[in-house]
Amino acid sequence: MAKVLSFGELLLRICPDGDGEWLAENKLPFYVGGAELNVATALALWEIPSAYFTALPENFMSEQIISYMDVRNIDTSRIHQGGDRIGLYYLPKGKDLKNAGVIYDRANSAFAMLQTGLIDWDKVLDGVTWFHFSAICPALNQAAADVCLEAVKAASAKGITVSIDLNFRAKLWQYGKQPSEIVPQLAQYCDLIMGNIWAAEKMLAIPVSEGIVEADDKNTYLGQAKKTSEEMIKQYPKCKWVANTFRFDYKEGIRYYTALYTENELLVSKEYLSEKILDKVGSGDCFMAGLIYGFYQGNHPLATLNFATAAAYNKLYIPSDATTATVADVEKTLAEND
Repeated sequence: MAKVLSFGELLLRICPDGDGEWLAENKLPFYVGGAELNVATALALWEIPSAYFTALPENFMSEQIISYMDVRNIDTSRIHQGGDRIGLYYLPKGKDLKNAGVIYDRANSAFAMLQTGLIDWDKVLDGVTWFHFSAICPALNQAAADVCLEAVKAASAKGITVSIDLNFRAKLWQYGKQPSEIVPQLAQYCDLIMGNIWAAEKMLAIPVSEGIVEADDKNTYLGQAKKTSEEMIKQYPKCKWVANTFRFDYKEGIRYYTALYTENELLVSKEYLSEKILDKVGSGDCFMAGLIYGFYQGNHPLATLNFATAAAYNKLYIPSDATTATVADVEKTLAEND
């Protein structure tokens, strides 16, 4: 069957506790992740043919990690082996990647050292009908941005559906370029653009109305999502789906809902409220996986949106980078929130 290929850097997430008890216990919890691998893992779990492309050094750790992915039914045959190290990041328990506490250790990783002309894209894209990546990839350095552009051009030329998650990581954009100088070149090849209204402003220079944050009003946010989506479709004619997520932290808990713009209509998901969550990491990746899951199978856009939203909400209760919730689990969440 035709496969969904996720492209990006595999990372190890190391999670020290905030009080330093890991020093006394000599234990540091870690998870295998990376935004695109989280998507690939969810799709494989949901029985969508899933493949993954990254770069890993040739050593025993890479062998073990590849075996870990193989067990999860992810096609790892396209992985490029070369370079010296696997990328790492450190994130205190309970925080998310937008938090200032994140520490990246990704310089000179195998993925960050990729260069254009190195990858045989005809071979990598063979049997692929959907190509997914995120805006984290071009944030690493100019070479990584160039490789991303090379990849999406090759995928688009083959008629492959392309999706991008507008993940913004301020600590990664440190090579003299602003996201708005790089990401628009990539977005022009995308059929599905996912993110939120603030990421679209930062990465695609599509402005958000002044005072929108202070308004703290759902209808205002959804109105902006419609405006942003319309402008995105106008600027990027290849794009036929624009998805926005809204997750807000309040004293009483988390409020979460999403929207999908397609065929001149803004569809809005069910809304979820939660008093307490376990892990914010990977929720957006799970949402993207849910969108791909629905569109891959030709499901109705609103059904696709609601499945993706429920899957993302479930991920907030799962302490790992990738979801472990099955399709049945997600459908149960949907039924419980009718």
